[in-house]
Amino acid sequence: MGDTVPASSRQAQARAIALRFVILIGVVSFFADMTYEGARSITGPYLAVLGASATVVGVVAGFGELVGYSLRLVSGRLSDATGKYWPIALFGYTIQMASVPLLALAGRWELAAVLIIVERTGKALRNPPRDVMLSHATKEIGHGWGFGLHEALDQAGALVGPIIAAAVLYLRGEYRPAFAVLLVPALLTLGLLVGARLLYPRPQDMEAQVMRLETRGFPSAFWIYLAAAALVAAGFADFSLVAYHFQTAATIPAPWIPLYYAIAMAVSGAGSLIFGRLYDRHGIAVLISLTLLSALFAPLVFLGGFGLALVGIALWGLGSGVHESIMAAVVAGMVPVQRRGAAYGLFNTGYGVFWFLGSALMGWLYDVSLPALILFSVLVELAALPLFVAIRHRVGTTHG
Repeated sequence: MGDTVPASSRQAQARAIALRFVILIGVVSFFADMTYEGARSITGPYLAVLGASATVVGVVAGFGELVGYSLRLVSGRLSDATGKYWPIALFGYTIQMASVPLLALAGRWELAAVLIIVERTGKALRNPPRDVMLSHATKEIGHGWGFGLHEALDQAGALVGPIIAAAVLYLRGEYRPAFAVLLVPALLTLGLLVGARLLYPRPQDMEAQVMRLETRGFPSAFWIYLAAAALVAAGFADFSLVAYHFQTAATIPAPWIPLYYAIAMAVSGAGSLIFGRLYDRHGIAVLISLTLLSALFAPLVFLGGFGLALVGIALWGLGSGVHESIMAAVVAGMVPVQRRGAAYGLFNTGYGVFWFLGSALMGWLYDVSLPALILFSVLVELAALPLFVAIRHRVGTTHG
């Protein structure tokens, strides 16, 4: 019995260390999201001002996600094979943070499109190793809560960034200064990341209970889950297309467009905390109700006026942010620790391929038939529900 207190104390200390790591990486993500989500809130209208069509916006946004997610397969496998999680993450963050302020120098939509894709490339390289490192820490505090907490901090930055972009757009009346000012949070991101690397050189040491050694294929539930996530991605319009609609249809005043994105990110961050906790308690069932709610965004944002579009964009934010945080938590609980990098890479590649296909198709549908776009979005989102139901009893919660 004499060892009970020290063991309890060690566990409490391990949880505290893990929590501090999650918060630190969350602060890094706060400034990173302030940078690239601030840019993302105005890239659609910016491309429109530079002369791009809705089809071009849809293809650029979709192709950026395709590249961004497909490269995660390479990044994830490379992370697992080398164990160089920090160097790969640092390289990806550097590319991503450099590309955003450079948008201020783009004089043609073609150059802006290249930089948008480069930004997605950087995110692709850094996400799998970062998520693996987070998975080690969240094992101690609950995958749903840990990833939800990180996503909340992440989305807080995604709230501030668009507000900054909106303020600069209101004061200067131009998009380029808004991209230029985002250099400040970009530099803060890189500085904090280097600090995190020095403080936590081996995040894998935080996972006290190593999962089973297993090197064969992923479980069948993983593939069903991936199919469901792919359908969700295909039906989720990129904000660039939504913002393009607001700009060209003049349903929302230009300075309000990034503010709508900020509202979406605020809802996303709050939802990540709430739904992350709920996932640890109730598992996949949380995604079923969430998907039902978020599927309503399309008719509201594309047909509604100022008020209804605001409700729609809030549902869009809830779906996009919470799906991202909970989906990462679900994968962490499905696969052995030695294969998490590859699993995240594979999962995100499938997600990105269908995001690209859906975004490109919706961009084309926007030019052809807005009702067809809305119908496609709603039906594809709802098609994921039977798959979530199918794996509901196969996957437990990730906590513990």
